[in-house]
Amino acid sequence: MHQHCHGQISVMESQRKSSGEEDSSGERGLLHTWKGYSYSVTPERVLLSRPVLQAALGTRHGVLLVEGGQVYSLGELPWKQSQVSDVGPLKPILESALSGQRVVVVAAGSFHSGAVTEDGGVHMWGENSSGQCGLSSLAVVPNPTPVAVLDPDTSTPQTIRVLDLACGEQHSLALSAQHEVWAWGSGCQLGLVTTIFPVWKPQKVEHLAGRHVLQVACGAFHSLALVRCLPPQEARRPLPDKCGQCNQLLYTMTDKEDHVIISDSHYCPLGVELLAEGEARLGPGGSPPPGLQSSPSEPLLSSHTTVSASAPGPHPSITEHTDYERGRTVAQNGEVLTTTDCDISVAGTDSGLTVGGVGGAGSQNSPYPDDQAVKEYLKKLSDTSLAEETAKMTIAGASFQPPADSLDLLTSNLIPGVMPVTTTSSALNSLVSSCASAVGERVVSTYEALSLKKMINYYYPGVGGVAGVPGRVQGGFPGGPAEERVRLEESMQGKKSCSTGDIREEEAEGLSRRLSLPGLLSQVSPRLLRRASRPRVRAVPLTPVGGLPEAGELLPSLQTEVWSWGRGEDGQLGHGDNLPRLQPLCIKCLSSKEVVLVAAGAHHSLALTAQSQVFSWGSNSSGQLGHMESPTTIPRLAKLSEGIRVWDVGAGVQHTLFLADGDCYQPILYYSGQQVREGAQDAPQDQTGGYSYTQQPVLLPFCMNLGYVSGVFAGGQSCVALADRNVMGFIASLHELAAAERKFYCKLSSVKNHILRPLLDLGENYCCRQSTTGQRPWVRESLSTALGPSSTVLLQSLARCYSRLCHLTGQHSASLTANLRRRREVKSLVMLEHASIFLDTYNEYCCSVGNFLVMGGFQALAKPSLDFFGKCPELLQRLAESSEENIPLSELLVALFYLPMRHLHEYGRLLLKLGTCFEVSSVDYQKLQDGCSKFEALALHLKRKRKEAEYTYHFWKSFPGKMTVSGLDSLRKPHRRLICESSNKALTLQNSGRFSVNWFILFNDALVHAQGVVPYKSLFSTHHVFPLATLWVEPIPEENTGLYGLKVISPEETFTLLACSSMEKAKWLRSINQAVDQAMSGAGQSGSGAGQRAEPPISRTASYTFYKDSRLKEATYEGRWLAGKPNGRGIVKWPDGRIYTGTFKNGLEDGFGDYVIPSKTLNKNDHYQGHWKEGKMHGIGTFKYATGELYEGSFQDNMRHGHGMLRSGTLNSSSPSVFIGQWVHDKKTGYGVFDDITRGEKYMGIWQDDQRQGTGVIVTQFGLYYEGAFNNNKMQGTGVLLSEDDTTYEGEFSEDWTLNGKGVLTMANGDYFEGSFTGEWGSGLKVTGSYFKPNLYHSDGDKGRAVKLGRLAVRPEEKWRAVFEECWRRLGCEAPGQGENQRAWENIAVALTTSRRQHRDSPELNLSRTHNRTLESLEFIPQQHVGPFTMEKYDSIRHYLIKACDTPLHPLGRLMETLVAVYRMTYVGVGANRRLLLQAVNEIMSYLARIFQLVRFLFPDLPEEGGAIPEPSSDSQDKKDSNCTDNQLESPKPGRVVSSSALLLPVLLPRLYPPLFTLYALEKEREDDVYWECVLRLNKQPDMALLAFLGVQHKFWPVSVPVLGEKTEVVSSTKDACFASATETLQQISTTFTPSDKLQVIQLTFEEITKEVMSSLKDNFLWSMDDLFPVFLYVVLRARIRNLGSEVSLIEDLMDPCVQHGEHGIMFTTLKACYYQIQHEKTT
Repeated sequence: MHQHCHGQISVMESQRKSSGEEDSSGERGLLHTWKGYSYSVTPERVLLSRPVLQAALGTRHGVLLVEGGQVYSLGELPWKQSQVSDVGPLKPILESALSGQRVVVVAAGSFHSGAVTEDGGVHMWGENSSGQCGLSSLAVVPNPTPVAVLDPDTSTPQTIRVLDLACGEQHSLALSAQHEVWAWGSGCQLGLVTTIFPVWKPQKVEHLAGRHVLQVACGAFHSLALVRCLPPQEARRPLPDKCGQCNQLLYTMTDKEDHVIISDSHYCPLGVELLAEGEARLGPGGSPPPGLQSSPSEPLLSSHTTVSASAPGPHPSITEHTDYERGRTVAQNGEVLTTTDCDISVAGTDSGLTVGGVGGAGSQNSPYPDDQAVKEYLKKLSDTSLAEETAKMTIAGASFQPPADSLDLLTSNLIPGVMPVTTTSSALNSLVSSCASAVGERVVSTYEALSLKKMINYYYPGVGGVAGVPGRVQGGFPGGPAEERVRLEESMQGKKSCSTGDIREEEAEGLSRRLSLPGLLSQVSPRLLRRASRPRVRAVPLTPVGGLPEAGELLPSLQTEVWSWGRGEDGQLGHGDNLPRLQPLCIKCLSSKEVVLVAAGAHHSLALTAQSQVFSWGSNSSGQLGHMESPTTIPRLAKLSEGIRVWDVGAGVQHTLFLADGDCYQPILYYSGQQVREGAQDAPQDQTGGYSYTQQPVLLPFCMNLGYVSGVFAGGQSCVALADRNVMGFIASLHELAAAERKFYCKLSSVKNHILRPLLDLGENYCCRQSTTGQRPWVRESLSTALGPSSTVLLQSLARCYSRLCHLTGQHSASLTANLRRRREVKSLVMLEHASIFLDTYNEYCCSVGNFLVMGGFQALAKPSLDFFGKCPELLQRLAESSEENIPLSELLVALFYLPMRHLHEYGRLLLKLGTCFEVSSVDYQKLQDGCSKFEALALHLKRKRKEAEYTYHFWKSFPGKMTVSGLDSLRKPHRRLICESSNKALTLQNSGRFSVNWFILFNDALVHAQGVVPYKSLFSTHHVFPLATLWVEPIPEENTGLYGLKVISPEETFTLLACSSMEKAKWLRSINQAVDQAMSGAGQSGSGAGQRAEPPISRTASYTFYKDSRLKEATYEGRWLAGKPNGRGIVKWPDGRIYTGTFKNGLEDGFGDYVIPSKTLNKNDHYQGHWKEGKMHGIGTFKYATGELYEGSFQDNMRHGHGMLRSGTLNSSSPSVFIGQWVHDKKTGYGVFDDITRGEKYMGIWQDDQRQGTGVIVTQFGLYYEGAFNNNKMQGTGVLLSEDDTTYEGEFSEDWTLNGKGVLTMANGDYFEGSFTGEWGSGLKVTGSYFKPNLYHSDGDKGRAVKLGRLAVRPEEKWRAVFEECWRRLGCEAPGQGENQRAWENIAVALTTSRRQHRDSPELNLSRTHNRTLESLEFIPQQHVGPFTMEKYDSIRHYLIKACDTPLHPLGRLMETLVAVYRMTYVGVGANRRLLLQAVNEIMSYLARIFQLVRFLFPDLPEEGGAIPEPSSDSQDKKDSNCTDNQLESPKPGRVVSSSALLLPVLLPRLYPPLFTLYALEKEREDDVYWECVLRLNKQPDMALLAFLGVQHKFWPVSVPVLGEKTEVVSSTKDACFASATETLQQISTTFTPSDKLQVIQLTFEEITKEVMSSLKDNFLWSMDDLFPVFLYVVLRARIRNLGSEVSLIEDLMDPCVQHGEHGIMFTTLKACYYQIQHEKTT
C-alpha cells in the first residue's frame, strides 16, 4: 500500500568498491525516520549493519531490504506472537525465514508484508483475514511463507516469475516478468472478474492482459498501474459490434421522420452503466437505477444534469494551444472546470456534457420529454445570435449552461457526425435531423463560422486510435475474451489511451470516417464537408511515435497511461467521480503526461511525471494532495514553488512526502498532509487545530542534514528517507548529473509547449485580422505563407528533431533518476554504454537548426512570432537565457534553438567530475573519460557547425546588396554552407579578359565561379557550379613562374587560379582540399573534422553530369575517378536511355562493360556485353540486337572483327540462320560456316564482304553435296556435286545448283556422260555429249572414275585461322610463333587474374570451388627447366594442358572451347553428311598440329613432333664398369616418342567425339549392318558350338567357368560363359574416346584371354596367330559391339603413327581382321 518499488533490483554487494570508497555501512543506505513536519521534528536513524536498499511502510510497521538480500521488520508486529513486546519502533528484527533467499523487492500493506526473491518467487506474512497473504485457512501468517503464482492456462501450470509487489489493506498485487498483473485478497480493488472473496490464489487481472505494465501500487482499497501505451498498429484493431457481456448490438439504426439515425447509446444491464464520455460506471449496488428504459436503442437523458460555468478568467496568451493540450473538465457534479496550463488539463477528453442516471419513473421513450420545446428552441436559435443563446439553454427541465469559451463543445453537439455519438449526442442527432428544415441556412452558416478544427481536436485527440467510430463501449465486462475487452475499453475512451502518432492527421482521419457513416451524410452541410476535406498543412507530431527506435528497451518509456480500479468514495481513482470500478480503467487525462511513477496513499493517489511534476487526486482531508483545488476526483498538479523538481514521492494514510531538486543539487524534502502531534500519534486528530493540515507542501528544514537522499517512503503516519554520505564526491556528482538532466528536460519541454507548439499551430489556426477594407473580417494568414514552402518543411523537420531530442532527454532523465533510487553506479549509465544514440540525435538536431537558419527561416519566423508573443517577448528571453536588451526576435529564436548544444558541455563536465572519483587504472574511469571526450568533441564539432551556418546566413543576407548575380540565388540550399569567397579580389583567373570580372565562392559541396563584364550594371551574368566531389586542385610550383597559382581540374575543364600572396594561396588550397575531403566523407560526421588529411585522395568515387563533352553531353557518370577522369568501375546514363556499366580508363570505356542502347523504332534494346578499349568495343563480347540477332565473338573499333558467331532469327522466325567464322570490319570475310536453317543448307567455305567467294562446300538436308568455286555468293566455276545415291557431276556451274558448261556426270552404277551440260540439278538437264558404259573387263578404268572429294574444299590449315590468331594475340604475339615466351606467360597470368576478379565482382557469373582452385593453380607460371627433357617434365606439361583446357578463362581453354563450338557447328545437323568424314578427320589433325605449335611456343624445351624422350639413363657407375664392346652390343632402351596426338587428343577428342563418331557411323553404315546381322546370327549358338564353329583348338576350351563366384562345368548348353571377362573388357571400347585408350582396351582383352587359357593349360606358352585368332574372334562376336566398323576406322585414322608397328599395332590388326572375317563369315 503506502510504499512503492522502483522496478527490480540486482544488488551488487561489491559495486561500491570501484569508486574508491570503503564499503562500510556508515556511508550508504542510511535510514532516517520521523513523523509530521513541525520544526521540532528530528529524524531518528535506524541502525543496521548493512546499507538499506529499500523500505516499505504499513500502518504501524515497516519492512527493510538491506544489501545482501536480507529483510528486517520493525514497528508493531502483532502476528509475531512471541516477539511483540520486544520490538521497538527502531529495533529491526531479521526475518530469518528468508535467510538463504536473496530478496530483491519488499512491500508492506496496512497489516501485512511481502518480499520478492531473485528467482521471482513471492513470500508473504502478516494479517491474512481477507486472503491478502494468498494462503488459505490461515488468519495470520507469522513468518514469510512462499506463495505460488501459477498460470492455469498452460497445460501444466507454469510458475510465474514476479518482478514487483504491492500491498494494500486487504489485497496484494504482483507484476510478472511478462509485465502482467496478478492479484489476490478481497475487494473490487483486485480488478478480477469474480464476486467470491477472498481470492486465495493469485489470479491474472485479465483486463490488463496483453498490455505492458511497468509498475503497480496499492492504496488501502484501490489499485494503480502504470502501463506502457500500445503501439499505434495495436490500437487500430477493428471495433466489436456487440457488447462483450450482454451480447446486444452496440449501435442500432432508428428511423426518425425519414432520417436514419445511428444510435450507440448501449446500456449493458449487467451492472455497468455507460456515461456520456463512454466510461463504464457502476450504478448503486451494481444494479440498474430504478425506472430504467427497456429499449437499448433509445438514448437516456438525465432530468437533473446541470452544467454550470465556474471558469476562472480567460486563459493566458498560451491558450492558443490546441485542445488536445488543454480541454474542459466536467466534474461529476456538473461543474465545468476550465483549467490553465499549470493545472491539470483533462486534455479535451471527457465529453462536455456528463449525463448522470435517469431519475424519476414514467419517463417517455422519446429522448426529449417534449418535442415542441425542441422545435421552439431551434426556431429561437435561428432568430437570435448564437453567442447570446449559448449562455443558457433549457430543454424540458434539462438545464445546459456551457461556459462562454466552450462554444466549440456545444457546436460539436449540434453537428451530427462530428461528435462522439453518445447519449446526449444521439439525442441531438435526432433533434437536428428532425428539425433541419426549420433551422435552414442560418444554422449551416453558424456551423461554418465555428472552428471545425477545434471540434475535431476536442473530440478526436486520441492518437493512433480508431478515432470517430460510433459505438465505443467502455468498462470491464466480466466474461468475454480478454483481448476483446481490451478493445472495448480502448474504443470507449474519448481520448485514446495512446499518446503516440501524428495528432492532427488522426483527427482528420477520424473526422472523415465519422462523416462517411451511412445516414449521417445527408444531415451535414455540403459546404461543411468540403471544408472538412480540404488539404491541410502537414502537421508534425511533437511526441515521437514510439520514442527513439534505437533507444528501444535501454531507456524507460515516457508514453505511459495510468490505470486505476477499486473503491472510489474519495475520488482516489481519478475518473472525476466517486464511483467504484471493478475493472482497471485508464485515467485518460494522464495519458499524455509522461507519468514515470505512481504511488498510493490509503485514500489518495499520486503520479510523478518525467517533467518532475506531481499529479494528485483522492482524499484531501489533511491537505495531503499538496493543493487545495476541488474537486479532488481528477488529477491536479501539487502546488510546489517554481523550480522545484520532484523526483520521488511517498504516500501515507494522510500525508505525502516529496523528494525534489532545489537550487543546489543536494535533494530536498517536502511534506504535505497531517501534522502529527507528539504523544498523540494514535489519538484522533483535532481537525480544527491550526497545524493539522497543510495548504501546500512545506519544506522539511532538517533535510539538508540527512546527506544525499536517494528515496523516500511513507506509510501510516511515518516517513522514511534513505540517504548516502558523499564519499569521494561520487554520490554528489551522480546526483548533480541526474538533477542537471531533469532540469534540462523541464527546460526543453517548456520550450516545446510554450514556443514550438504554438508556432506550429499558427500554421493551422486562423489569425484573425481586421482587413482595412472591412469587406472580410476573417483573413487567413498561415505560417506556411510567411515562411514559404521550403522553410515550412524545414521547420517541420526542426520540430521533429527537437521532439526526438526532447523525448530522449526525458527518457534519459527518468533512467538517471531510477539509477539514483536503485543502483547508484556507473555501469548502468546509458549515456556511456550507448553514447551513439545521444551523439546522433544531437547531430541530427544541430543540422536541422542550421538548415533552417541558413534558409532565413528564423528571420521569416520573427513576424508571425511577433504577432504571437507580442512586442515584449519576455517569455522568449527568459527561455533563451538572454540578458541583453532589445535583442531582435529572430536572434532570440536562434539562441533559443541552439540552447540544447550547451548541454553537451554539461555532459562532458559532469562525466569528468564523476571520473575523478575513481582510480585512474579502473575500468569505470576509462569509460567516463571516453564518454567525456566523445561529448566534448561533439560539442566542439557542433559549435563549428553553428558558426558555419551563421556565416552562410550572413553571406546570403548581405548578398543582394553587394551585387546582382543572375540565378545565383538558386544556389541557396539548406545543407549548403559557405567556406570562403573571393570578393576581396584575393583570387583571379589566369588568362581572363581585360574587362572580365571573376568571383569564386567555395561552399561545402561546390566551387562556384561567377563571371561578368565590368561596364554592365548586372555585374555577373553567368556562373558555373563545380561539385567538390569531382574537383582536384594542385599547387603550381612557384620557382619558375613567380606566380601563386593553383591548378583546378574538373571533369570537363582545367583552369588556373592566381592568388595575391603565398598565404592566400595556402589558405585556398587548404580550404578547397578540406572541403573536398569532407564532401567525400559525407560532411565529416562528428569529431575534429579539420586537418584530418593533407589532401583528399586523387582516386575517388563520385557522381557527375557532363555538360559540354560532345560524346557524354548531359550524361551522368557515377563511379570511380582519377584526377578528373572516370577511371575504374562506373556507370554512365545518357538522357536518350543509353547506359554503360563497366570499367573506365582515362575517361574512356576500357575493360569489361555492359552497354544498353534503346531502339526507338523496335521499342527494344540493343545490348552489348564484353570488352572495350579506349572507348570502343574491342575484344570478346556478346551483342544482342533489338532485331533479335545475337553476335558472340570478337570486336574491334566498335565493329565485328575477328572470329564470331551471328545467330539471326529464332527457329520459327522468317529466316533463321547461324554464321560462325571470321569477320573483318563488320563483314563476313575469310573462312566461315553458314547454316541456312530455312533452306536446310550448310555452307563451309571462304567469304568476302558478306558474300561467298572462293572455294567452299555445301551440304543439304536432302543429302546433296557440293564442293567447288563460288563467286558473288553463287556456285560459279568448277565444282563437284554428289547426290545421296552417289550420282556425281564434275564440271562447270553458273548459279546455285545450276550446271553450265563442260562436265562429267557419273551414275551410281559407273555409267557416265561426258559433254556440255545446262540446267538446274533436280529439274531436268540438257546434255550434249557422249554416254559411256564402262567395259566390265576394264576394272582399272572403273577405278579411275571414283571422285576424290576434298580437293576443291578449303584446306584444313586454312580453316579457323582467326581463332588461332586470336589465341596468339592473347599470348602477346603478332603472328604465330613470333613473340617472347616470358611475355606470353605474363599475359596468361594477367588474363586469369582479371577474369577471376571480374567473376568475383559479378555474382551472377559464379565459379565453382573446384574451378577456383584450378584457376589458382594455373596462375603460377611453370618453371622452364634446364637440363635434358625427361618423362617427368613431359608429364608436368601434360597435366598443365589438361587443367588449362578445362577453363575458358585460360587462352588455351578459350581456344579449345571455340574449336569445339566451330567443329560442332560444322558437323552437326545438316553437316552430319558421310562425305564430310575425311574433312572432319583432317580438320582434327590440323587442330593438333596448330595447338602443338602453341604448346611448343609456351614450352620451348618440348621436342618436336616425332622427337624421342630418353628414358632416365641407368646409374653412371654401371657405365663405367661395363666395357665399350658391351655398350655397342646393348640396344638403347626405347624412349617415349613425342607426338601431338598423344599429348593433345586426350584433351580434344572427348569434346569432339559425338559429331566425329556420327560421321564414321554414317560412312560405315552398310558394312556395319552386314557385320551386325552376322553377329546376331552367330550369337544364337551356345559356347561350345560357337568355339567349334570358329575352329578354336580344344585345348583352349575352358573346362569350368566361374558363375556367381562358383566354378561351374561347361556343358553343351552353356552360353555366354566362356571368356566372359575378356568379353566384358572388350565391350569397354565403346566407352573410350581416344585411339590410345581404345588400343589399351584391346590389349587388356588379350591379357584376359591369355589369363583364362593359362589357368586351364597350367603352363607357360606363346600364342601363335593361328591359335589366337579364333579365340579372339569368339570374344569379338560375344562382345556384340554395334558400330565396330566405325571404331576400327576411327582408331586407324587417328592412331599415333609411332604405334602402328608395335605390339598395339599387331593387336589392332587382329581386331580389324576379325571385323572383316565376321562380315564375310558364311554360316552353314
